[in-house]
Amino acid sequence: MGTFSRRHFIKSTAMGITAAGVLAAAAKEAGANPLGLPIGCQTYPVRKSIQQDFPGTLKTLSDAGFTQIELCSPMGYDEFAGLKSYKGAELRKIMNDNGVSCISCHFDMKELTDSLPATIAWAKDVGLTQMMVPSLEGPRNPSADDVKKSCDDFNKIAAEVAKAGLVQGVHNEGWLSQTQSDGTTKVYDTVLSLLDPKTVKFQFQVSQIAQGFDAATYLTKYPGRFISLHCQGWNSTTRKQVAIGGPDDSVDWKKVFAAAKVGGIKNFFVEMGLPLMQASVPYLKTLS
Repeated sequence: MGTFSRRHFIKSTAMGITAAGVLAAAAKEAGANPLGLPIGCQTYPVRKSIQQDFPGTLKTLSDAGFTQIELCSPMGYDEFAGLKSYKGAELRKIMNDNGVSCISCHFDMKELTDSLPATIAWAKDVGLTQMMVPSLEGPRNPSADDVKKSCDDFNKIAAEVAKAGLVQGVHNEGWLSQTQSDGTTKVYDTVLSLLDPKTVKFQFQVSQIAQGFDAATYLTKYPGRFISLHCQGWNSTTRKQVAIGGPDDSVDWKKVFAAAKVGGIKNFFVEMGLPLMQASVPYLKTLS
């Protein structure tokens, strides 16, 4: 993945956890959630804490005001391998006992190509309704034929996932951020035109504005094609992540969430270092 890929983009800042915690606690007294949806977070930023204390980490997220989380597969992500010791139903109970639900999870592409039936079975045991991959795969600066082959292969996977009653989703990083070999066409735009809208939905990473991908633009250009957001505050001058809705945030979140209705968004996940995730909840609580 590139310089601003999800793993590289997630970094902690000097913001104090105590101050962030005070703001997060205030969130419980604030107004309605954006689109009336649960305020969720991706768990990759707290992967180290999850390895050490999964229930305790969930409680920390719940106390911050998050009621929904998105996991990463313990079979495909080494950082989550410790969760292999739990059966799917056990994971679901632990999450529910600590005040959070989970309907979405990121999977490595290899899990889908090499062990799709087992992956689907695990997803259903956990109670998921959405299965995400971080990107599709292909050669660097791919031709139109390269992109078509990748999409054809993925459509076959998505058809099997749909048969199982789940939604297959695609995140917009890595290979999808490239420009095709013609030098002008974005791989992501071609993928949006080739993946089956009946079986594939998209998850938009808001921080991809750093690569020229504006969330509101895509959500309105492709109505009904999206299902979830990964949300990060972003300062266009420093090109660094900041608390969502904070004084340094350059993102127009009212515009993004208005466009989310058009795009088809059903859930969203804040994804930054823990202090920034905590500090983002109060603002999100004010959006109706």
